[in-house]
Amino acid sequence: MSVTTGAIPGFHAVVPAGGAGTRLWPLSRAGHPKFLLDLTGTGRTLLQGTVDRLLPLTGPGGVLVVTGVRHAAAVAEQLPELGAGDVLAEPSPRDSMAAIGLAAAVLVQRHGPDVVLGSFAADHIIEGAEEFARTVQEGVEAARAGYVVTVGIAATEPSTAFGYVRSGESLGLAGAPRVRHAAGFTEKPDQETATQYLATGEYRWNAGMFIVRAATLLEHLHTQLPTLHDGLVRIAAAWDTAERESVLAATWPGLTKIAIDHAIAEPVAAAGGVAVVPGDFSWDDVGDFAALSTLLPVAEGTLDGGRTLGDDALVLRVDAPGAFAAPASGRTVSIVGLPDAVVVDTADAVLVTTRAHAQQVKAAVDGWRARGRDDLA
Repeated sequence: MSVTTGAIPGFHAVVPAGGAGTRLWPLSRAGHPKFLLDLTGTGRTLLQGTVDRLLPLTGPGGVLVVTGVRHAAAVAEQLPELGAGDVLAEPSPRDSMAAIGLAAAVLVQRHGPDVVLGSFAADHIIEGAEEFARTVQEGVEAARAGYVVTVGIAATEPSTAFGYVRSGESLGLAGAPRVRHAAGFTEKPDQETATQYLATGEYRWNAGMFIVRAATLLEHLHTQLPTLHDGLVRIAAAWDTAERESVLAATWPGLTKIAIDHAIAEPVAAAGGVAVVPGDFSWDDVGDFAALSTLLPVAEGTLDGGRTLGDDALVLRVDAPGAFAAPASGRTVSIVGLPDAVVVDTADAVLVTTRAHAQQVKAAVDGWRARGRDDLA
């Protein structure tokens, strides 16, 4: 099929921008999480890169960002191209179903039931604009046919860090020839199971991207969690009025806290209502420093795989192949005799670990918080 060269009619993008990115601590903090950071040295933050990717597909005014109240000002500052009404501020985190459901209800309120939304996380890195556009375009076609569509990323390895979605039979849609029924979702498997999945050719990584008619999403939510549905619709009806704050205060704290995967994707897939569109573009969720280091170029003049986030003139490696450094404080960092070390130096915290232990960095955040040092979290 041909790939759209402009905005997709009736398509809006929703960008849930939440979480603290604790595995990238101390760069990422609760008050300044990873989506607000430039982690790849492009001069654009992960959030800005996400919106840069989506605006050509939606056209002006087609992107909504849902974020917490403590981040709303920073989001608006980073995204001057968005209007004031395009940043929806949640009073407190209620997980992805509330965030995406609120956006869906607001879109229906503003544009009617036929609008198609695509939900894309604020902190993922994607390369391959044409393939991404093709994936979204096919996903929109399947969404218009009534499906909840998830994007299945081509797995490059049997990773245990991601969930998986299994592809079934083709939908047989002329405008979406690659889209197939989703036969089911699986949480993060063990290594042996992940290897078996990849061998079948039926499984892809579940990246948490969804494309669906806003009205269809709300209909499923009404069936699965009617109280949550009713609360979000009530809030959306008041969102663009003077009653927003009072309705939010009365309703938001009582909303069910649940991920969209559990609330909608899994039960609707069991009933045959979920489809998967292949995403054959380059994708990374930048889950930890081991992942981040692979996204950066090898430091200039370094032959042993060393990577640096920031000024490499501040980093000295001696017998430390594969070492990653982030001299964010502006001080020099010396790594001697520690292969695959990870050293992150900020103004108020220093992290020293290894790439193999990168997934455990969250434990440091929990540990400091347990000692009452919420200022470090």
